[in-house]
Amino acid sequence: MELGLKNNEVVIVSYNQEWEIEFNRVRQEILKNLNCNCIEHVGSTAIKGIKAKPIIDILIGVDDISKLDDSFFNQLKKLGFYRLRVQKHDEIVCAKFIDNTFEIKTHIIHLVNFNQKKWNDLILFRDILRTHDNIKKQYENIKQTVLENNLNEITAYTDYKENFVKDTLKNYRE
Repeated sequence: MELGLKNNEVVIVSYNQEWEIEFNRVRQEILKNLNCNCIEHVGSTAIKGIKAKPIIDILIGVDDISKLDDSFFNQLKKLGFYRLRVQKHDEIVCAKFIDNTFEIKTHIIHLVNFNQKKWNDLILFRDILRTHDNIKKQYENIKQTVLENNLNEITAYTDYKENFVKDTLKNYRE
């Protein structure tokens, strides 16, 4: 199984069942070393049969991300995860790389407040895709369209998908 993309690179590949195995391996490592409420596999690698960027997205729920201290991030670093400079008010992002050049990410951790909006949105969207083949196919088509239109820079790729995610969550909740 090949994992990883260069910074700012967007490539999607066919689903690989080893992604779930890798998530579970990393999940066990994290649980042995950190105190966190819950760890979930999110992102397209968590959806059977859908093309995805070959990066494992890991959602970690904690009581309060604003209270995470250096010892928490030092434990993550021992596991190979580094806090990124990404600034979000409801999320802290960490990544694992293939080596110390920090050029190719293989895993991303999304640290969020457990059972709050960000947590609930990520879990709900994942579960919608897992249970509704038509929505899963629409999402995959959007990702493919982005790449066909040469929007293969990560910010453009993410922005393009974001409206679909928001609309899907809104429609599902109505």
